[in-house]
Amino acid sequence: MPTRPMLTLDQILCFSLYGASIAINRAYKPLLDELGITYPQYLVLNVLWERGEETIGGIAERLALESSTITPLVKRLEQSGLVERRRNPEDERRVMVTLTAAGAEMQARTQCLGETLFAAAGLPVEKLIALNRDVKAFRDSVASYTAEREADGG
Repeated sequence: MPTRPMLTLDQILCFSLYGASIAINRAYKPLLDELGITYPQYLVLNVLWERGEETIGGIAERLALESSTITPLVKRLEQSGLVERRRNPEDERRVMVTLTAAGAEMQARTQCLGETLFAAAGLPVEKLIALNRDVKAFRDSVASYTAEREADGG
């Protein structure tokens, strides 16, 4: 059986994606620091900007994270006055999260993040849109593969 040559670190796709994520976070950090939020909190806010109101579980599902990871993020956002939490009167187990006026206003203040990424990438918008589409398709394929393996017990 012929052996394949070993890939270098830079040839491994997961390392490139990991490095890209780190680079993006570094570009965003000073801007997020000015806004007083972290990147994970920014993601939670994005879910609420998309949906208006959502449960902790719904936010976790949208971000592909555990509810136990989302709860402390939401608590910190609530302490900052950006969101409110309340129990669903029809099902006390469900915690509903909504934006406050300050949380809704934060969306306009985060536009600088996208602008920074476009400037840093130095690529045409069309190319970035295509890249995003391809990365999402890749993510969805890998997630589907792992879900099927988990469903098959292994």
